[in-house]
Amino acid sequence: MTSFGIMGPMAATPRSLVLDLFGEYLRFADAQVHLGPLTSLLGDFGVAPATVRMTMSRLRREGWFTSQRDGRETRYCLTPTMQQVLDEGRERIFSPPTSSWGGEWTMVIYQLSEGERQERQQLRKDLAWHGFGVLSTSTWLAPGDRRDQAWALVADLDGKQVEVLRCSSDGPEHDRALAGRCWDLAALASEYDAFNSEHEDLVRRAATLEGAEALVARTTITSRYRHFPFRDPHLPVDLRPDPWPGDTAYRIFREVHRTLGPAAREHVAQVIGRDVADVETVHEPLVAEVER
Repeated sequence: MTSFGIMGPMAATPRSLVLDLFGEYLRFADAQVHLGPLTSLLGDFGVAPATVRMTMSRLRREGWFTSQRDGRETRYCLTPTMQQVLDEGRERIFSPPTSSWGGEWTMVIYQLSEGERQERQQLRKDLAWHGFGVLSTSTWLAPGDRRDQAWALVADLDGKQVEVLRCSSDGPEHDRALAGRCWDLAALASEYDAFNSEHEDLVRRAATLEGAEALVARTTITSRYRHFPFRDPHLPVDLRPDPWPGDTAYRIFREVHRTLGPAAREHVAQVIGRDVADVETVHEPLVAEVER
């Protein structure tokens, strides 16, 4: 699976903003939009019209969208492949932190020669994207039984080049040590702390925001939060430092995202001239699950 749209905590680019607008709103209208309204929406973020045209042209060439003339306007339609990518990304971003731990790991061991550098790099990207961590140069671990997922990632490799194993350690202390070796949890916790400090005030202010201000605030916090689920291995509670600021970050993100939803959707609907379906309720039980 190609890692589309993974963003760190830097300012959102026009490309990522297009992804955000389609991922949160436009695909829940009809997955297409005329260039004029899209330019207006991106203008709320300070993106110039010429930049919008150039960005959409590039994304069309890269297979994100198809386009066609509609009178004097150009209409862009999200491709099925990108709809699938957005679905998978949304599921990952909105899934609550893992709680249970059964004491087993999935291990991937591969042997790829220097002549297979491109395949090796792609496999590493795919493993990291799906929550595996580096135990050693060619050995990756993920908590739980993830063998089906792992085999799917290595399906194009020769069977002699890779092994996928289910394994266990010597016990809880060893498990925590393995987690500490595979992921830089201290650095991740520090990033979570920074996110929480930056956005805790927004929890109190969110209900007062309207129109473009609500859209910008909701998109910004999503852009800031969404890189975490693709770097955080979602370790069970038993394997994480305690307390774990990722839980607080998830609650802040979900509360702000939910509170700003109606005003942001109304603003987008007014700009594009079509209703935007409310899919937030699909994920409501997840918030309660984390807060218990």
